[in-house]
Amino acid sequence: MNLTQKRILILLIVILAGIVLGRLAVRALMNFLLGGTMFGGSLL
Repeated sequence: MNLTQKRILILLIVILAGIVLGRLAVRALMNFLLGGTMFGGSLL
């Protein structure tokens, strides 16, 4: 595996992690604004 393939692989991993974390952040923000709990359970 040469340097270019390693860079592409690392870039894909970073993009995938960014998409997952971005979706989670949007969901957390909307949940906070709407007054719900993050994963469907009750806090109390």
